[in-house]
Amino acid sequence: MRRIGLLGGMSWESTAEYYRLINREVNQRLGGLHSAVIASVDFAEVETLQSAGAWDEAGHYLAERAVALQAAGADVVVLCTNTMHRVADQIEAALGVPLLHLADATAMAVQAAEVGTVGLLGTAFT
Repeated sequence: MRRIGLLGGMSWESTAEYYRLINREVNQRLGGLHSAVIASVDFAEVETLQSAGAWDEAGHYLAERAVALQAAGADVVVLCTNTMHRVADQIEAALGVPLLHLADATAMAVQAAEVGTVGLLGTAFT
């Protein structure tokens, strides 16, 4: 069994959806009361850094929280937001466990579906 660490709070709505879907799958596979480990940041702090263009500081902030998930027993970490994958390299560099990157999973799904053109709908930061 691998423990999934969810780094969320950016926004709580997307975090809730990740948590719901991942825990539904965990429960189907393992049964019982197994669940993902979750850490939720205060999005106001992250948004302030985004607006200031302080991406390195935002990356450091999230990397610290990802390391805390690892310390709590996470074997892999998932970032529950699109935009903050912009600092995924910083988070990944701080971890001793894999960061499951949204772009990798998306690319595999696009290739499997043999789609040649994709679009991205997101915030200006994304």
